[in-house]
Amino acid sequence: MERLMQYVWQHRLLVQNDLHTTDGRRVVIIDPGLLNTASGPDFFNAKVEIGGHIWAGDVEIHVRASDWHRHHHDSDPAYDSVVLHVVDNDDASIARRNGEVIPQMVMRCEKDFHRSYAALTDRAASDLPCRDWIASLPSIHLTDWVGALAYERAYFKADRMLELLEEYSGNWEEVIYVTLARALGFGTNAEPMERLARSLPLSILRKHADDPTVIEALMFGQAGLLDHAPSDDPYVVTLRREHAFHAAKFGLRPLQPLGWKMSGMRPQGFPYRRIARLAQFVCEDSRFASRLLSTTDVEEIVGWFCRPVSGYWAFHYTFGSRTATEITAMGKPSAYGMVINVVVPLMVAYGIKRGDDRSIERAVDMLQSLPSEKNVITDLFGKAGLKSRDAFTSQALIHLRRMYCEPKRCLFCRIGHRMLAASARRR
Repeated sequence: MERLMQYVWQHRLLVQNDLHTTDGRRVVIIDPGLLNTASGPDFFNAKVEIGGHIWAGDVEIHVRASDWHRHHHDSDPAYDSVVLHVVDNDDASIARRNGEVIPQMVMRCEKDFHRSYAALTDRAASDLPCRDWIASLPSIHLTDWVGALAYERAYFKADRMLELLEEYSGNWEEVIYVTLARALGFGTNAEPMERLARSLPLSILRKHADDPTVIEALMFGQAGLLDHAPSDDPYVVTLRREHAFHAAKFGLRPLQPLGWKMSGMRPQGFPYRRIARLAQFVCEDSRFASRLLSTTDVEEIVGWFCRPVSGYWAFHYTFGSRTATEITAMGKPSAYGMVINVVVPLMVAYGIKRGDDRSIERAVDMLQSLPSEKNVITDLFGKAGLKSRDAFTSQALIHLRRMYCEPKRCLFCRIGHRMLAASARRR
């Protein structure tokens, strides 16, 4: 409630012609001030006219006036600069430490505002209560918001990559290796794939990058997928032997169960296939960052991801049973997902780190050249009139849903803001 009141004050959504202090003096908001998210009064450097006199200072907001005493502001010198106390419930009078009474005002909003806010936040997580409002918004407002969200998501992903870069002492190749492994998990097995990659540094794998059997032995052994593999499969026997030797050589510790998921999954998505593909990436060319940053043709990158797995895994979904025909490579939609979740964040992170705006522009161009992702989120917004035509837009909609709709941060969403502002000013 207090955050909602701060929002109303910040955006001047009060009934402007009906603002008075509790002792009857008219209040005019000249400048609401700057929202303070740290300790101290809620708004700094505000300017208000009270009873014909202009006051410059801070504004504090509480649900109940008595919260001033409950929070011990009456003994805190940081609150001596408060010139107006805004409350919902006027249940006490307040004063500065020297005894001067601080003007107090009860916040008044249109009833429609509270109804609109409740309609946005008091609903199931699967719902989209602003769907009717979305369709009525001018396209320019939606376009601006979608653009901001797409950039916000790109920087959000890049930030994680930059955190990894710090962890790996500036080694871009290790960062991409871990990110690539996570992305190959495609959500369901993302965490186990990342833990696997972290347990096997790229610096170790590179020592044997010319021997696919050793790389697969290390990966499948660390993944715990050799433990229950059929012992009558000659390839399993070879991998177990190689893993035991190289684990001792490099001092590798066995991981706790990684919790691989396969139930309800298509065989193409089994972790065996994903690990085999990661192993092949290492064997083909472990200079991941160099390859991805130097390529300007998105279809060339997609082709790299779509390359079929060779050797044993060309005819196996798991250890044991061999398929009658060769297994097809990763499909283009999955490869597009790899570009979105690996290549684009890499380009943005690299651009931020090196101060290279062209790298960020390339990332955006890449998103705009890729087809839209198709999932429940894009379908949900599509039915509300917000169609996704490319990956730039679909990434924006996913970010909107995950970071604003699901946590009910409607106050910080431009769609929610316009909806609430309209209801607050309705006469």
